[in-house]
Amino acid sequence: MSGHSKWSKIKHKKGAADSKKGAVFTKLGNAITVAAKAGGGDADMNFNLRLAMDKAKQANMPKENIERAIKRGTGELSGQSPEETTYEGFAAGKIPIIIECLTDNKNRTVSEIKHILEKNSGAMAGPGSVMWQFEKKGCLSASAKAMADKLRVNNNEDLELKLIDFNIEDIQINNDEVIIYTKPEQLQQVKQNLENQGIKIESTGIEFVAKEKIEVSNEQGEKISKLFEELDEQQDVSNYYTNIA
Repeated sequence: MSGHSKWSKIKHKKGAADSKKGAVFTKLGNAITVAAKAGGGDADMNFNLRLAMDKAKQANMPKENIERAIKRGTGELSGQSPEETTYEGFAAGKIPIIIECLTDNKNRTVSEIKHILEKNSGAMAGPGSVMWQFEKKGCLSASAKAMADKLRVNNNEDLELKLIDFNIEDIQINNDEVIIYTKPEQLQQVKQNLENQGIKIESTGIEFVAKEKIEVSNEQGEKISKLFEELDEQQDVSNYYTNIA
């Protein structure tokens, strides 16, 4: 799941968590609060806040919830705000996994993450034992057909050549989805350049991308899928990444 887990052959079902709107809104609200706390409450000046707000709007999060989350981050509303924390571990079969969380109680969160991993044939790992296998990159996704139409190209090969002009690092085309990788500091500019061409970006974020990918057996994949479903349902988990192809 190099970068976006959802682009893997193993499809963990975000719907299992997304159907529980309360939990989803909690996660989205926490992301907005953390972004506002780090960079201020003006989305025009805070790219990370803009991304968090865009995700919230896509999930139909009420406007008042978004505004409340921003105010919590800027200190206009009282209450403890969540903090970012990252855990390293192994899924079934020693598959490395990075788990990003937003939490107001790290002791509770680490205990629950450890329990979820062990329950699903995995284990927690020490700092640095997994991280070296990944690198942070900016990631964007869009419809391949829509992008080809906007850039006036007729096939995937020409589309890849055209996208090189946008100062990107790598491209993957899976069915009708284009996945674009950039340096983290260039993500905002690349996104803006693509949008200036009329291209609708489906998702954007800074993610951990595996340096090398591996294949897993069906049996192992089933175990890992169950792990993903439980991580989706854990309200402090904001994202997770493995090196599964």
